[in-house]
Formats: sequence, C-alpha cells, structure tokens
Amino acid sequence: MIQFVLLISRQGKVRLTKWYSPYTQKERSKVIRELSGVILTRGPKLCNFVEWRGQKVVYKRYASLYFCMCTDQDDNELEVLEIIHHFVEILDRYFGSVCELDLIFNFHKAYYVLDEILIAGELQESSKKTVARLIAAQDSLVETAKEQASSISNIIAQATK
Repeated sequence: MIQFVLLISRQGKVRLTKWYSPYTQKERSKVIRELSGVILTRGPKLCNFVEWRGQKVVYKRYASLYFCMCTDQDDNELEVLEIIHHFVEILDRYFGSVCELDLIFNFHKAYYVLDEILIAGELQESSKKTVARLIAAQDSLVETAKEQASSISNIIAQATK
C-alpha cells in the first residue's frame, strides 16, 4: 500500500501531496522536510529507492519535479516506479507535455488524475484511455456547471436592474 505521494521541485518546494495514512500536520511537515532533504541530496546515478523509517520511498525525477511515493517495506519497488510513470504519462497526455507550472496552476486537475489512478493507496485504474475518458467527462461537467452559473448570474443581474 502507498502511504503517501509527494511531488517536490528541485528547490524543495512541495507541489502536491496526497496522504493515504493518518499523519498529523506536524508529522506531515517533518516527513516532507526529511524526505526532501534526503531525496534532493542524492546523486543522479544512485538508485531510486530509499529505506526510510521502516518503509520504502520510491522516487523518480521528471524534468524539475521529483515524484515520490512511500510504500510498505514488502511492496514491489518496480511496480511503484511503474505507477509513478503511469501518473506522469497521464498528466503528460492531459496537459500536453506537463510542466511544473501546469501543476501549480491546475493542481486540482492533478489531484483528480491521481484520485482516478489511486484509491486508498492502491492502484485502481491502469488504463490510460479510461482515465482520459473520466477526466474529459469531469471537465465537461465543470464547463456545464460554469455555463449554468453564468446564466443564473445573468438572470439575477437582469432581475435586479
């Protein structure tokens, strides 16, 4: 089971966090501080697995972001690397060559993609087409809601004149 997911920039800024195990806010801050220090200082030729507090942290760097997932000790590291790559491929397909700014300004969409892939720390959807279809449906719902809100606000504005 995946305990948590972190996306950290090369400068140590947290871009996305998703916690599947209960951590207090103080513990979360400490975990982020510790792991960003460990991962950012590792050389590029070292392996992408780190033993940490009796758990395994699997990470992969894509451009200026480190995608990190903390798993149980007995989980398969290569499977977690594949989950990270799967997540990045879907983000890449959705945003069209995803970059750090896409995640900063559209973090809610990145969370939605992650929620479609992982539920309670377990892989739920491995099909990129299915995830893309679900995201497109969500985007159309959001657009419909915006249009309805806009038309309602126009009606209210006309009624109050």
